Amino acid sequence: MSTSVPADDPLTRERSHLAASRAALRAMREDVESLDIRDVTANWVNAEVLSRQIDERIKALADLSDTPLFFGRLDYLHAPGADQAEGAEGERFYIGRRHVHDADGDPMVIDWRAPVSQPFYRASKKDPMDVGLRRRFGYTGGDLTAYEDEHLSDPAEAAATSKLLQQEIERPRVGPMRDIVATIQPEQDEIVRSGLGGTVCVQGGPGTGKTAVGLHRVAYLLYAHRERLARTGTLVIGPNRSFLHYIEQVLPALGELTVQQATVDDLVAHVEVRGTDDAAAAVIKGDARMAEVLRRALYSHVTMPTEAVVVVRGSRRWRVPSYELEEIVRQLLERDIRYGAAREALPQRIAHAVLVQMERSGEAPDDRVQDAVARNSAVKAAVKAIWPQVDPAKLVLRLLTDADFLAEHAAGVLDEDEQKTVLWARPVRSVKSAPWSVADAVLVDEAADLVQRTHSLGHVVLDEAQDLSPMQYRAVGRRCTTGSATVLGDLAQGTTPWATRSWEEALAHLGKREGVVEELTAGFRVPTDVITYASRLLEHIAPGLTPVASVRENPGFFEVRTITDPSEVVAACEELLGNEGSTGLIAADARVPALAEALTAAGISCLAPGEETTRETRLTLVPASLAKGLEYDYVVLDEPQAVVDGEPDERTGLRRLYVALTRAVSGLIVTHSAPVPAQLAESNGE
Repeated sequence: MSTSVPADDPLTRERSHLAASRAALRAMREDVESLDIRDVTANWVNAEVLSRQIDERIKALADLSDTPLFFGRLDYLHAPGADQAEGAEGERFYIGRRHVHDADGDPMVIDWRAPVSQPFYRASKKDPMDVGLRRRFGYTGGDLTAYEDEHLSDPAEAAATSKLLQQEIERPRVGPMRDIVATIQPEQDEIVRSGLGGTVCVQGGPGTGKTAVGLHRVAYLLYAHRERLARTGTLVIGPNRSFLHYIEQVLPALGELTVQQATVDDLVAHVEVRGTDDAAAAVIKGDARMAEVLRRALYSHVTMPTEAVVVVRGSRRWRVPSYELEEIVRQLLERDIRYGAAREALPQRIAHAVLVQMERSGEAPDDRVQDAVARNSAVKAAVKAIWPQVDPAKLVLRLLTDADFLAEHAAGVLDEDEQKTVLWARPVRSVKSAPWSVADAVLVDEAADLVQRTHSLGHVVLDEAQDLSPMQYRAVGRRCTTGSATVLGDLAQGTTPWATRSWEEALAHLGKREGVVEELTAGFRVPTDVITYASRLLEHIAPGLTPVASVRENPGFFEVRTITDPSEVVAACEELLGNEGSTGLIAADARVPALAEALTAAGISCLAPGEETTRETRLTLVPASLAKGLEYDYVVLDEPQAVVDGEPDERTGLRRLYVALTRAVSGLIVTHSAPVPAQLAESNGE
């Protein structure tokens, strides 16, 4: 039975504003769709560029039916003045994911990134920022169904916890990661709105929102510095494809369609990766010392000239003696420019030496003569002998297969045992047939940068950074040498043998020593009981790290179950699937095939990580090695000790377990037949 709502009811008025705002957004989109560019473009190239820009603008103005157009409202107290926040008496602003204006150009929804929106996130009882009322809206699907007012001038109301905010944080999820513009907290907002010029490193435990903060910082920077970043580009780097698929809808939902996404492996894909390294070899290949080995090996190809260069032009012969050539080569080496750039400069330097002789003899050569001399066959032959071309992949291949070559250039950098560890056991005939590993590809990328400078972007976001090797950090740093970075990670979740030991060290390898390290310790997504249980591991995996403190009102569901039969794992999944939202079954990689068979036998369909959950299929079977960065409303964690045993050492295994334990948003069931690791057990038992 429907209940009539008075026309002057606040909820009715807000729904009317929502309907009007949606209509205005449609009109904005229709205006762009109706643009005729036939008479304003000079040629087909301009027409193509403009057409593409219009298409992107149309996509950015899409009205997503299940995504609220605005989520808050600010009512300011005073008119703007020298000491007042932006706003006017009686003026109100609706805060949303993008700007919407009416036919007269007046704003109906203000972009959350605009300065006038900032008090929505930061205003408090102690500092109301001239805000009289902050209103939050609740939605069911795309329908506005509730609102909640906070009068910041009233101490009792200002101190109260927002129920709608809490509900939005704890709302069950199906599908990919959502934006958090409605729930950004003051400490998160400060990081999001930090300037483009600085690099920020965010240390955040599970559920602290570090990934969302990084993505929203990109969205903010694109808003505040759109023209500059449109020229230089932005990039989000994640640990794997499953993770990138999980986060890929966040920025488009905020109207940002131009941000590229990649893994580190994508960035360094100069060679086809077909091989693997053991842990010892991977650690050494990932060590920053390898950069010096590569540099030495590359520049060993430069040889000092022993003969003069004689250039014949017409009836004249011009001779550049060997000592003068040597001086030119030494000057190029001292300039410390890229190998390839120096090689390109060498013929011009030699040609200039010839032009100096011509001028002394009374001739008046110009730039065309210098270019012609630089292309002279004698000059080309000298350059080839002095500064030969070097293929980066061939250089790395020789280092990994030629013991003498490696020993020559690793002397004093790698000891003999380390050199033996990185050498390939079998000879390789060519670059294409080589069994390149992930670490080898990073070495090739380093060598390629030594030869030719890597293109730099305006801003790079690096997520799950704690698992990168020093050489991988260098590879990322090359992509933002002239830009800035947002580094996101959790030292406690480092699960590689070369995992980051400190963020200061990581920033140094990235080339961003001036970066600021911020720590997020308030947990918004992981239930209190779950994070408390997982935090027992911290003293063993990351001593000194601040434990996450859950700020959720709902403690969540948590249970540790001793089982005797694998069917009880399936039963736990069925139990959790009875709740709303997504469920993940996380297990040691080796146990995944058997669990998949058990689920199939029980008639339960499941997805692999990266596949999008639906209303019909809400269970994902997750190997522990791929769980990082993902989250599910409910999780069944199978055999914790098996997760630990699946790693090469106990510390790495415990870190992997910490990751697996902290993927649950609403509830966790730990099932085990073998004893749980001693580090999880309390002195008086579980």
